Amino acid sequence: MTVPPMDPAQVGLTPGRRNLSFAVIGAGMSGILSSIKLREHGYTDITIYEKADGLGGTWRANTYPGVACDVPSALYSYSFAPNPEWSHRFSAGAEILSYLEGVATSHGVPESIRFGEEVVRCDFVDGRWHLETSLGAHDVVDVVIAATGVLHHPALPDIEGLGSFGGRTVHTARWDPTVPIDGQRIGIIGTGSSAIQMVAAIADRVQALSLFQRTAQWVMPQENPAYTEEEQRAFRDDPTVMTTLHEDISEMFANGFSNAVVDAESDGMRMIEAACLTNLEDSVIDVELRERLRPDYRAACKRLVVSPDFYSAIQHPNAGLVTDAIQRVEPEGIRTVDGQLHELDVLVLATGFRVDRFMRPMEVVGPAGVRLSEVWADRPTAYMSISIPGIPNFFMLNGPNGPIGNFSLIEVAELQFAFILQLVERIRSGECRLVSATARATEAFEATRVEAAKKTVWATGCRSWYLDDRGVPAAWPWTFQRFREVMAEPDVADFHLTG
Repeated sequence: MTVPPMDPAQVGLTPGRRNLSFAVIGAGMSGILSSIKLREHGYTDITIYEKADGLGGTWRANTYPGVACDVPSALYSYSFAPNPEWSHRFSAGAEILSYLEGVATSHGVPESIRFGEEVVRCDFVDGRWHLETSLGAHDVVDVVIAATGVLHHPALPDIEGLGSFGGRTVHTARWDPTVPIDGQRIGIIGTGSSAIQMVAAIADRVQALSLFQRTAQWVMPQENPAYTEEEQRAFRDDPTVMTTLHEDISEMFANGFSNAVVDAESDGMRMIEAACLTNLEDSVIDVELRERLRPDYRAACKRLVVSPDFYSAIQHPNAGLVTDAIQRVEPEGIRTVDGQLHELDVLVLATGFRVDRFMRPMEVVGPAGVRLSEVWADRPTAYMSISIPGIPNFFMLNGPNGPIGNFSLIEVAELQFAFILQLVERIRSGECRLVSATARATEAFEATRVEAAKKTVWATGCRSWYLDDRGVPAAWPWTFQRFREVMAEPDVADFHLTG
């Protein structure tokens, strides 16, 4: 079920209908989507709070060399804003940021954004949300949309002497363009997507590159051809070509990859594993290096790394793989447990994110003093990753336990927001004033989710950021088709509709 767009001129004119006000927290991909879709459906009282000085979220914050998306560009696009100008099958970060900025500008989104203003507190008082920002400003709204994303709180490694390094230290998620690369001795800690992308981007530019690997990664081979002028012309001349491409790739992901990873014993998983194994065996010539790059867990147990050129880059004469554990950081570089000092000019922390933060450290206090910090004391949880029991009129996009990993989070957010709009419409129509998931429905969903997660490839014995404090995959453990089905229409019985 989809919610048809409404004529803004008619909103509020029908007896019993409410003019609702909204605060959207975050001006990344999901925040931009929220603003556009709210206006499409006749809501005009919208304020977006963005703690940074620009929009774009992940793609504004991550500017390290080689940053790119591992989801095809045609799918990593809003369904309502196809982009005929994508240069490659998989786009670089700067190109994605430019796309998001263009979509936002064409829909008037920046006019509603308050940049450099972080929401630090939300209190539910007398049926409305009272917000406080980092600048001391206050706002009162009917509905809060938390579009804060998942990958925005950098994780720093706990390594002795990290602060003592005499060169430049930088996290990939806080890249500084003044950090020198060419002709430098670069050390990269980590082997996730950011590290792999950066190795491929700089191996032939540096004097020496040391990749400090704690855990080897399976790498899925994936070519990244440029779109030809003829293809781009076809995209421009006939928008249905882009729409069809978006739909075809979406179906390929839904019926292929998503079905494979949620069933560890599926034929699809075996095909993915075979492709990764062949890539390693055929691409790495040196037997000793190949064995050090060989993971001891199943492919896709961790987030699958997609790269056309990592293996060639790590075999570059300037590059070296360090598998001895780091003992400490010293002013001159990194000393490993074998006693060797790896002298460096630049230390790059490609150590990922604290993925359990979501909108925290913002304090959220619902009716009767229900605090999000207490509800999430053990771990984040939410009904369908969208709504939290006891915290009404507060909705999340890409919240806890939703589809994460090698999927288009734009597609996920669009499905979620269509679901949220249907709940919000019940408030606008006067059917209720408050909406939140019931504790019963949330607990039942979580129990079923945890049981299903045991059958996924993510639960086959590796350590990854997918796992929560119990070692349970904190992700949607069913097919993407099932996600589409449950997002089509809310089950009203799973919500408190009060007031």
